[in-house]
Amino acid sequence: MDKIKVIGFDADDTLWVNEPYFRETESKFCNLLKNGMGLEEVTEKLFEIEIGNIPLYGYGTKGFVLSMIETGLKITKGNILAEKIQAILELGKAQMNKPIELLDGVVEVLENLKDKYRLIVATKGDLLDQERKLKKSGLLKYFHHIEVMSDKQIEDYQKLIKHLDVKPEELLMVGNSLKSDILPVLQLGGNAVHVPYHTTWEHEKVGNTEIQDASYTEIRNIRELIALLPV
Repeated sequence: MDKIKVIGFDADDTLWVNEPYFRETESKFCNLLKNGMGLEEVTEKLFEIEIGNIPLYGYGTKGFVLSMIETGLKITKGNILAEKIQAILELGKAQMNKPIELLDGVVEVLENLKDKYRLIVATKGDLLDQERKLKKSGLLKYFHHIEVMSDKQIEDYQKLIKHLDVKPEELLMVGNSLKSDILPVLQLGGNAVHVPYHTTWEHEKVGNTEIQDASYTEIRNIRELIALLPV
């Protein structure tokens, strides 16, 4: 940890609440279409379509809304009522307008580290949506750089490291997703701290075989990050 110059923070479910809002919207959507098939079947079909659409729409609420509409069309064989499409659009708008709820300890950690390290946000999702959330969060003042990625693969982190003009071992990534925030950074020779969140999207889960040789630190609360770093 004594080589760290830059600390990158994931945004969704690391700095603020996000995934529970998706699951809440998903539940309302499934209830909207439950007359066509069972709730579990609707959920499975939505997930299948959502994952298939990631290469086209990327991550975020907008792509999620389009996937819900497509799922509705599939389930009803193109006969979905216009008012249900309107209801789906309203679900998406309601999710985008959710208040930003910062996670416990976030402000304390950023205040403690802001004068000791270059702090950045490295998140994926829709650019406009993430910029909006960052502005509403009140956290922008803490960060030297904001990077909204279309994905978080090794090559995406390579580009980020090059842009920041640091070596991989000088970067510490902090996030809730082993798949997106931890493993790619470790593979590049960087450092990572995992802060698990109680709700994880199925797409972000990894198996035990993928992490058995991974060398990272796991903490229960982001406040514990302060004690891991040199005084």
